[in-house]
Amino acid sequence: MAERVLITTTDLEAAVRLRDAFGAHKHPVELLTPSEDIVDVEDPALLVLTGALDQKRARRLAAEAAALDRIPVIALAETAAEAEPAMRARLGLQDVFVKPVDYEDVALAGTRLIQRRRLRAITGIVGETDAMLEVLERITQIAPVNSTVLITGESGTGKELVARGIHALSPRRHRPFIAANVAALADTLLESELFGHEKGAFTGAVAQRKGFFELAHGGTLFLDEIGEMPLATQTKLLRVLEQREFMRVGGEEAIRVDVRVLAATNQDLRHQVETGEFRRDLYFRLNVLNIALPPLRERQQDIPLLVDDFVLQTSREHDLAPISISPDAMAVLLEYAWPGNIRELRNLIESMVVMMPGRTISPADIPPGIRGGGSRLLPAPPLPGGDGGDDSTRPALEFIFRMLLQLRVDVEDLKRGFDEYRERHPDPTPALPYAYPAAALGRDVSLPYPAGPGWLEEEAEGDDEEIDEDRTVVYRPGMTMRDLEKEAITAALREVGGKRRAAAEILGIGERTLYRKIKEYGIPL
Repeated sequence: MAERVLITTTDLEAAVRLRDAFGAHKHPVELLTPSEDIVDVEDPALLVLTGALDQKRARRLAAEAAALDRIPVIALAETAAEAEPAMRARLGLQDVFVKPVDYEDVALAGTRLIQRRRLRAITGIVGETDAMLEVLERITQIAPVNSTVLITGESGTGKELVARGIHALSPRRHRPFIAANVAALADTLLESELFGHEKGAFTGAVAQRKGFFELAHGGTLFLDEIGEMPLATQTKLLRVLEQREFMRVGGEEAIRVDVRVLAATNQDLRHQVETGEFRRDLYFRLNVLNIALPPLRERQQDIPLLVDDFVLQTSREHDLAPISISPDAMAVLLEYAWPGNIRELRNLIESMVVMMPGRTISPADIPPGIRGGGSRLLPAPPLPGGDGGDDSTRPALEFIFRMLLQLRVDVEDLKRGFDEYRERHPDPTPALPYAYPAAALGRDVSLPYPAGPGWLEEEAEGDDEEIDEDRTVVYRPGMTMRDLEKEAITAALREVGGKRRAAAEILGIGERTLYRKIKEYGIPL
């Protein structure tokens, strides 16, 4: 693919200088005269507008670029006003340079955009949010070197796509790319799969077999779910990374290899290092370079792009009419938390294309679990201690951890909502339940003290009964909850002679909390 750079001739001098700058980077360049359009050029990869950004031609070319496989657009602005965010958004510009410009800087920026577009085409990575643009930028920076890379992110975020992108942009792209899922291999077979074995090394080894490292010689080996690797195998992997050699299972001769290792995990390897489940030295040897993939719930602006991409892919694969998503249905997809990330979104789109080809999808067509907000369960944290239980109990324990974590999130949401209400109503008068008609009628309601939290008691029928002021908190119409709390603390301190610890025990709160309340309300001791 030629990947041509299209440069408008609005500013002819700038166009010629940019042609030379891009040519130095080995990009073929086409100058677009006022009578030519993007569709007239074969394999356009970048559009550079050299001026007149407020004219119809610039807007038309930018729209054509967006429609034609989202070709990136760079512009040269005459004034700083033309570089404002509003102009960038109107034309869909990826970058703007205010004249006078350094043409080499423009060529470098354009080259990065071309590489990013090429990367999307090779790997299928889609995203325009800052987080994903940073990921793509890191891929282009990391790809040319030979250092190991640790790719982290939740399940379904596209870690293998990133690994394939690094390989595709690297000097090793014409050599093998081998992907191995460590979690899918039994502990007894993992070492043999990685390093190979000699004939007769163990029962069933009827012939010599090459492992993944030998098969990936000169290329790239991607180790997915590296956190599941047994400690014994971790030790041997570290030796391969350090010495660039290994021995087959049952072998006696060292075999040298030239392999770049990319590793991925959805676990917290730092936590595993602290608990002794993962070797510290191997962690640092793998984490020379790092790419962290954001979950889909943190890049929701990319959901419409992903949906369009998945609709086109799936309809082509199954030879079906593509679906369209109504604005209301798209709003539902944007609100969902997507615990399964991109994999879950792709599966949903595929099912809708297959089941409802050619339809316009409305909210009613979306499964209830997603339409109603669905499961907002967050990824389970690593199980504390040991190996986290045997295989039969681990799923149940992980579910319990998710539920506890979600409960904490819900409680924090409720607390946040209550705090917002208190801010909007700084001095509300409490509305007592119907069970206390005396308060509703304006009569005093006494709370004998000490008492359990929330115990309200109407006055006895004998209104003339004397009230012990030292042991009673009295509610009067117009009092706030803060007033009642202050009265209760004062009464408790008076009851125990000012001893804070004893008062805290009576009130059922911590001593530190009581001390803070005393200072807040200015209660004398």
